[in-house]
Amino acid sequence: MKSKKNDRTEGNMGEFTAAAERCLAFIGRSVSCFHTIANAEEMLREKEFAELKEKDEWKLEEGRGYYVKRNDSSMIAFRIPERKASGFHIVASHSDSPTFKLKKDAETAVEKHYVKLNVEPYGGAFYASWLDRSLSLAGRVVCREGDGLQTRLVNIDEDLLVIPNLAMHMDRERNKNLAYNPQVDLQPIMCASFEGSPVGEREKDGKEAQEGKEQESKDVKKAGAEDALKDRIAFYAGTDKEKILGMDLFLYVREKGKLAGADKELMLSPKLDDLECVYASLEGFLSAEPGDKIAVCAIFDNEEVGSRTMQGAASDFLKAVLERVGEGLGCTGSGYKRLLADSFMISADNGHAVHPNHPEKTDPTNRVYLNQGIVLKFSGNQKYTTDAYSEAVIRDLCEKEQIPCQSFCNRSDIPGGSTLGNISAAQVSVPTADIGLAQLAMHSAVETAGSRDVAYLIRLVKCFYGK
Repeated sequence: MKSKKNDRTEGNMGEFTAAAERCLAFIGRSVSCFHTIANAEEMLREKEFAELKEKDEWKLEEGRGYYVKRNDSSMIAFRIPERKASGFHIVASHSDSPTFKLKKDAETAVEKHYVKLNVEPYGGAFYASWLDRSLSLAGRVVCREGDGLQTRLVNIDEDLLVIPNLAMHMDRERNKNLAYNPQVDLQPIMCASFEGSPVGEREKDGKEAQEGKEQESKDVKKAGAEDALKDRIAFYAGTDKEKILGMDLFLYVREKGKLAGADKELMLSPKLDDLECVYASLEGFLSAEPGDKIAVCAIFDNEEVGSRTMQGAASDFLKAVLERVGEGLGCTGSGYKRLLADSFMISADNGHAVHPNHPEKTDPTNRVYLNQGIVLKFSGNQKYTTDAYSEAVIRDLCEKEQIPCQSFCNRSDIPGGSTLGNISAAQVSVPTADIGLAQLAMHSAVETAGSRDVAYLIRLVKCFYGK
């Protein structure tokens, strides 16, 4: 006879564990917002979705799937029904997570023994969680190729960097005063042996050639450090460093996601906010049986810094794509507006679970927990867009699919952040529900979520897009 634990793990838990492991594998490959979109594109191509370019004329066919990228960090995929479409069903999530971006001329030598990189915060990262971890760089470079420019993804796939903490012996009040200056405390080191590094060798040459000229010596140090990093970037980009004209590179945590807990009920991973929702939305989108709605899966960049970029939710990206889809289906005049009038959007971004050590931080009556299903998010000031109608739509879907559903509100004295729903509504005004999955340690370098919840969201999205 199997134990109760084995029944849960091998029986009912099979769907949940498999979905969580697929999600973690996707996150592990998505080391930057650009890699997230590349991985999403690969999933779409496997299902024979065709890429469209914004600059080209579109010719759309019923029953086919398409996708459009902008800036290589945002994407909108859609599937045309085989019969006359009656509206849009949209799910939106975001590709970015809080991190640190590499500055220009980032390499500096310290005390002739270290090379560190100059970085700046991107989004609201929890700084302390990034220290003393194995880190590296990923993103994109733009190179000169022939007479044109070409974008290449870069993942320096090695344990390259660390941001070391100051020893407790040097600041014995550290545990009481966890305050970090981003320019002072959060600069990662790349080399710890100045003399043996390219920086050190270049410095020696510089001193021999221009002894006593301090400024020129500094310039030589900088050039050597730049070579040490650029050599790696060029190698992983598959190009010559002289051809690199621009870079968007970000720190990422080398630790891979894993299942944990007494019954593997926890997921520990970087970027759960919001790649957990990105993955679940994509899988639900691709596995849904098409209905009479135009199914739209939108992944926006720059949510963590306000969305007000050309590829963010505040841009015209979603509006432009939906208008062109309507145009491609012959919707002239008020036809597009009639499509919008019978549409619905789900904004999918994770929410805060009750913290076991700080339950007092949660609203007294609207409290959500890991592995308890979909989180419906509410806000009186409309930072979340869920209202009575959109709540009813989600609850109805959850009841039909036997998916647990819970309600989240911030404490009235703790303001929460906004997300995609209310921002995109300025461009595309349709009924919208803000949902997500419960997690702990949001914006930490490694976050915690429930391993069962991914499957719940996949199931919900599949039902929403389907017949």
